[in-house]
Amino acid sequence: MPVLIHTTLASTCDEIGVLETNMRAVERQLTAVARQLPDVALLQTVPGVGLLTATALIALVGDIRRFDSGRQFASFHGLTPKEDSSASRRRLGAISKQGNVYLRMLLIHGARSFLWHAKRCAHPHALQAWARATEQRRGHNVAAVAVANKLARIIWAVWQQQRPFAADHRMRP
Repeated sequence: MPVLIHTTLASTCDEIGVLETNMRAVERQLTAVARQLPDVALLQTVPGVGLLTATALIALVGDIRRFDSGRQFASFHGLTPKEDSSASRRRLGAISKQGNVYLRMLLIHGARSFLWHAKRCAHPHALQAWARATEQRRGHNVAAVAVANKLARIIWAVWQQQRPFAADHRMRP
């Protein structure tokens, strides 16, 4: 490497170190907040939902009872398809992308993680099997959004019923 860029690279490495230190501090703060909110631990029982997603959901949504169904909850996050219908024809398009962009991104990344683990699982449970079949049929990106939609509905049910996620519950298609 040329000597001229050594100082630039050194300062960039220093900046990365500072950012990583700040990131760890924020994680510690979120963990402390999570200990005070029992719903964070409850939401983290859902696959694909980690500390960031759970705390962001609680901060944005507040009271889950304002949603009457999992579909409304998924729609609030922009994970349901747009509809273009008339008379006897019903056409569902791409997702609406309404709602908070950051939270939708967290849910989709959680769904990507879930898909990755589902593909490597020797004995998948019903949700993992559904996710794998959807990916085979529709492709990785479409499947990731479909899994995010399904996970949003599961999050609503877990939060609404105040019961941890159980992979062995019967799943509707």
